[in-house]
Amino acid sequence: MNAATVSLRRDGKVLRVEGALLRGEVPRLWRALPAATDGARRIDLGGLDRIDSAGLAMLSLIAATHPQMTIVGQPEGLAELRAAYRLNESLGFSP
Repeated sequence: MNAATVSLRRDGKVLRVEGALLRGEVPRLWRALPAATDGARRIDLGGLDRIDSAGLAMLSLIAATHPQMTIVGQPEGLAELRAAYRLNESLGFSP
């Protein structure tokens, strides 16, 4: 793969996730998360084209470890994945 399919970009206190958040990119992104999330208050998923279950897992771990952050944006497929894994809009478990 020549280019990354997803990027993390800070815009002030907003962490923008753009591209396709797929399993193959999660290890690379995981290493970048401490710096990317430091001081962020919102995760904007509006720039995501696609997301798979590994991407959802990564986002839900971010949400669990950074409860001060809000998540905005509804990329295609996210609602179905959230429903399948019983996650609410904040990506927390919803019994």
